[in-house]
Amino acid sequence: MSDDGLRYYVDGEFAPADEASIPVTDRGFLYGDAAFETLRAYGGSVFHWRAHAERLAETCDVLGLDHGQSDGELRAIIDETLAENDLEDAYVRLSITRGTQAGRLTPADVVEPRVVVIVEPLERGGRGSESVWDGPATVQTVKTRRIPDRSVPARAKTHNYLNGILARLELRVTGADEALMLDAEGYVTEGATSNLFFVHDDALCTPSLDGPVLPGITRRVVLDLARDEGIPIRERRFTPDDVREADEAFLTNSTWEPRPVETVDGIGVGGGPVTTLLSRLYDEYVESRHY
Repeated sequence: MSDDGLRYYVDGEFAPADEASIPVTDRGFLYGDAAFETLRAYGGSVFHWRAHAERLAETCDVLGLDHGQSDGELRAIIDETLAENDLEDAYVRLSITRGTQAGRLTPADVVEPRVVVIVEPLERGGRGSESVWDGPATVQTVKTRRIPDRSVPARAKTHNYLNGILARLELRVTGADEALMLDAEGYVTEGATSNLFFVHDDALCTPSLDGPVLPGITRRVVLDLARDEGIPIRERRFTPDDVREADEAFLTNSTWEPRPVETVDGIGVGGGPVTTLLSRLYDEYVESRHY
């Protein structure tokens, strides 16, 4: 179906995409006071729903947001939205805001949360599928630093994405696809919307979750696949030079899946046997679970 015919779920009702709306007094709009998850549906079912639900619950715990919905109820809303749009392979975004509490920064004790689900058609995943990206990614290290966990925990996926937006704005000069963000001490963390992997001395390297790094669901799956293959894994702190000198590199998120990296700061990195193997294993994993 065309995007023009999509219908979004907003607070218990479906509305055409171009008419779906929330009040301007919603705290998700006013302050970014909302939790969200980006998911991918394959063959009519959500990929790793349990892991996404657990991460959503952790975000809501950080926000002190008791939305009153069970995981099963939220999953049913997503399934209903997919069915409403006759979609089996799709991008899905689930948002839960604290609702309308106008005129005050301090959250009220009484919460009337607002649930929104947005869907868009995507290519089929799994074996032999077409990628949603149009080629390997170009990556650029940016000046915008990741917010320290003591300020805003990286594990909390909230509507306040200004940190990533500022990072992406820096890419306008070079036209790179993704920003490589560092922490306050200059160590590599992640992309604006992705986790980073690279290969050095035949080991799979990725910044550890001890720093301000989002615990990505795709990141977790890739690490599990690498362990099953006996690929050595290094999770620790890395410098930008470590990445620039890598033998190969790739990015992960729910929409991109594994996406090879072509260059980092203009330096050729490219794909390689580990990236190719893990991409193939990921496709087979999706195929076996969903098709």
